[in-house]
Amino acid sequence: MSLSNPSATGAQLIAHTLQTLKVRVLFGVVGIPVVDIAEECLKRGIRFLGFRNEQAASYAATGYGYLTGRPGICLVVGGPGVLHAMAGIGNASANIFPLLLLAGSSESHLVSKGAFQELDAVALLTPHVKAALRPASVEAVPETVREAYRLAWYGRPGPTFVDFPADCIQANVSEVPNVAETRWPPRGGATTAQLEKIVQLFKQAKAPLVVIGKGAAYARAETNIRRLIDSTSLPFLPTPMGKGVLPDSHPQNAASARSTALKHADAVLLLGARLNWILHFGEPPKWNPKATFIQVDISPEEIGRNKGSSELSIIGDLDVVASQLAEALGGWRWNSAGLQYASALEASKKKNEESARKKAADSKMPLTYSYTFEVIKQTLNSLSPPDQGGIVYVSEGANTMDISRSVFPVEHPRLRLDAGTHATMGVGLGYAIAAHAAYNASEPEGSVGPPGNKKIVALEGDSAFGFSAMEVETMARYGMDILVFVINNGGVYHGDSATGNEWLKLQQRSKEGKFGLRSTSLGWEVGYEKIAEACGGLGFVARDGEELRKATIEGFRAKVPVVVNVIIEAGAANKLEFGWQASSQKKDSKL
Repeated sequence: MSLSNPSATGAQLIAHTLQTLKVRVLFGVVGIPVVDIAEECLKRGIRFLGFRNEQAASYAATGYGYLTGRPGICLVVGGPGVLHAMAGIGNASANIFPLLLLAGSSESHLVSKGAFQELDAVALLTPHVKAALRPASVEAVPETVREAYRLAWYGRPGPTFVDFPADCIQANVSEVPNVAETRWPPRGGATTAQLEKIVQLFKQAKAPLVVIGKGAAYARAETNIRRLIDSTSLPFLPTPMGKGVLPDSHPQNAASARSTALKHADAVLLLGARLNWILHFGEPPKWNPKATFIQVDISPEEIGRNKGSSELSIIGDLDVVASQLAEALGGWRWNSAGLQYASALEASKKKNEESARKKAADSKMPLTYSYTFEVIKQTLNSLSPPDQGGIVYVSEGANTMDISRSVFPVEHPRLRLDAGTHATMGVGLGYAIAAHAAYNASEPEGSVGPPGNKKIVALEGDSAFGFSAMEVETMARYGMDILVFVINNGGVYHGDSATGNEWLKLQQRSKEGKFGLRSTSLGWEVGYEKIAEACGGLGFVARDGEELRKATIEGFRAKVPVVVNVIIEAGAANKLEFGWQASSQKKDSKL
């Protein structure tokens, strides 16, 4: 196969290979020498979304990989560009998202001479990626890129890296070897013996529970998991990003009785969920010490981890295994009549949902988290009912994420993203851009729920927003009508002043070298909405429920990026604590 230009460059060859791999969008920050790669991709109809920081670009690429099921591609310069993009590598690895990072580097003959942005990125990244590759020659580019793409995607998804020296990017080639098509990964399932053991365990269980993680959403297993739950009536618990694999409104959803479900469950089926900190490692006192944990995971390394049963757990594709389990349990339904576990779940649901309703109804001033989210939820639901699947929620910030996760209903999979397994602050705006690119492009790669464009709504703590606030300009530049709420309490976790005068006094003490502003302090009522206005978007400030309702309506209908700066109570008297990490000895009041 020959390129139309008999004297094509390495940059053209790289772009040609990406096109052959059916890549539709790249995220990144360009400079010499990788700018040539981006320009060649644009000429071939591959979108390039240029960010203001490689960190946010790499997060966007990881989020895109999760939403589309194919590796997200990030393109950066060498040296500091790679160092900044390492954040995305860590995020992709921790969350098991497919990511291919491409970077330029200094000319081969200048290695060890102190060349421009010189860095041995292959050596640096090898311990942190599935593969770190550098083509031996420009002719080796197609197979090198294809192999890195395949490795990011197949098996346990994760990050891979390809380094392109400047002389490789600028070299001339005439003949281009064929690039083999990379098909969707093969899928494996359970053996008959494994299925029989699991069936017997669940038929004997008094307190069964199915935990649905984001791995189930990534695996597109929603149809067969719903068939499994509907046919067996087993209660299920979604993890934060597992929400929507089954509708939040499903009668078997035990999310609002989470603590009770964990405390009593004796047979637990984990579908794409890991026994890490999010699930308290499967350990007491959060969990029943006698519980048996059956893991279904694509990663052999995950089987038997912490409290997982290596004897009963299954290495396989979640969609395949869920279908097998539904068939193996065919006709059997869990009979909850008269069981203490079932009555405890219902009682806990009623108690926690009533507590949440009371908090949501408290309209005192300044605004609280619960009332703020209730106003936003009710307004958005009136504009786009949850069953229509027209909104993607992105959430980050300790309290913002922890509280909002149980407030906003999600009825379809892959419509909620948050800080994830690494609890990574700074992913929010990158994820929001990725969601817009995945669902609202002219030929979208992401598909979920009823057809049509989706409104991307980002719920940002003021601290989390600060990590990547300038990406609002990226949204504006590419015409992305993303709605961002900045929940502004003036601090990390919470602020330390009830009034502006109090804050100014503390600031003055800090200026004088005395103990004043705490380490968690941020500016007092910072005008974050002005960032959107400066970039061609719209900005609103909301201090009460009516202002917030109006801003939500206008922001939802706007065709430009919108930042709603929501001023809430600082919470200065509260103890510093993140809900997920709260002491196991304390009463767990989370939904």
